[in-house]
Amino acid sequence: MTRARPPVLIVPGLGNSGPEHWQSHWQRKHPDFTRVEQADWDTPVFADWLARVDAAIAACPSPPLLVTHSLSCSLVARWVERHEGLLHGALLVAPADVDSESHTPPETRGFRPMPLARFTCPAIVVASTNDPYVDFARAQFFASRWHARFVDAGPLGHINSASGLGDWPFGYALLEELMAAAN
Repeated sequence: MTRARPPVLIVPGLGNSGPEHWQSHWQRKHPDFTRVEQADWDTPVFADWLARVDAAIAACPSPPLLVTHSLSCSLVARWVERHEGLLHGALLVAPADVDSESHTPPETRGFRPMPLARFTCPAIVVASTNDPYVDFARAQFFASRWHARFVDAGPLGHINSASGLGDWPFGYALLEELMAAAN
């Protein structure tokens, strides 16, 4: 018997993910993937963003798999800290270090401190060795605290549109791995 694929929620970071971002490519290829929309992508208000994620997860017919990028990694980590065991999995790509004023812009300060609670679902953190928004060692630390598998993506910058990844097959293979994982 084949298990049904879990619902997939795409959770972009600051500024949303433009048309050439791998998250947008995945959503075009899989119209059943749902993007969590925010009222203001450029001046995020933590409580508003968290409420939107909460509502999107609550609307899913079964525990979803979250596909996060950048600022939304801290957002989802905060959600996990408050809601134990309600996710199928999480793919956390290029977590922005909201605790570091030298790595992240002032708009992200409302997302401090970086949540470090253990994820109770399967999780994978993917980080680049030259990401301007997080030191590589700090991304490894987040993965360790979250009890997530850590994946070194090599020198891909912020793993965004500027990285020129298109539909990023390597990342999608990680998503498929999480899709197949049991809760």
